[in-house]
Amino acid sequence: MIAPPYLQPGDKIAIAATARKISWQEVQPAINMLSKWGLDVCLASNLVGNCHQFAGTDRQRTIGLQECLDYPEIKAIICARGGYGTVRIIDTIDFTPLRKNPKWIIGYSDVTVLHSHIHTNLEMETLHATMPVNFPSDGSENESTETLRKALFGEKLSYSIKTGSLSRQGKATGILTGGNLSIIYSLLGSPSDIDTEGKILFIEDLDEYLYHIDRMMMNLKRNGKLAHLAALIVGGMNKMNDNTIPFGKTAEEIIAEAVSGYSYPVCFGFPAGHLDNNLALILGHNIRLAVDEQQTTVEF
Repeated sequence: MIAPPYLQPGDKIAIAATARKISWQEVQPAINMLSKWGLDVCLASNLVGNCHQFAGTDRQRTIGLQECLDYPEIKAIICARGGYGTVRIIDTIDFTPLRKNPKWIIGYSDVTVLHSHIHTNLEMETLHATMPVNFPSDGSENESTETLRKALFGEKLSYSIKTGSLSRQGKATGILTGGNLSIIYSLLGSPSDIDTEGKILFIEDLDEYLYHIDRMMMNLKRNGKLAHLAALIVGGMNKMNDNTIPFGKTAEEIIAEAVSGYSYPVCFGFPAGHLDNNLALILGHNIRLAVDEQQTTVEF
């Protein structure tokens, strides 16, 4: 996998808007913090665009992202927020400039479309990390922004958490891939679909019906996406919905059941995804995972 150059003070970072719209008030704290890190912040032409739910029309969002990709001086692109919409423009983006001048693509949730497409078609590392919409409005740092900063500037990432009750012990090394479960599911069979064989898959999700979590996991299983993993890391599975007649399992229990026939390590409860504490993950990077009875570690 190609690793884009780590950032240095004075480098340019762009804020792009590929999906749901965002306001100046929401994005200003990120502009301030990125500037405080010594970065020169550039703004996509459609950043505060407005077309119904989206940050501008499909064409405006395409142009905004394309300009950020085309400009060689920009060393990283952080997506302003998720929501929905990146899949509507992914096939109109020319990734040739990114291949010629690798740069960090950053975000989570709907940005999984970009992560997956780049992973499969460019074999390049990307950053699953917090976005401007989540930066603290008071300008304070938190673990989400601090791990993003460390990842961007090439400082070592290493995490240790308490092992969850549903986790499966073991050790594994492999290339990290994945992101939002609903997006991964929606990309199956498309040019942005990911190959999971021999890799460590990370999944997270928010505000889904439990039966839909089961449907997605069954689809991944039937498509062979779960059978040959090196390991599975499960992030936040929060604010789940249920029907009047309960499904009978939590999202974590549904996932555990789906992979119960395999022997690789499984980590539950990793703090990444739609959480206040959203730790940065380098997708496409070869990582080490160790799950023992008490502690789970992830090292990049």
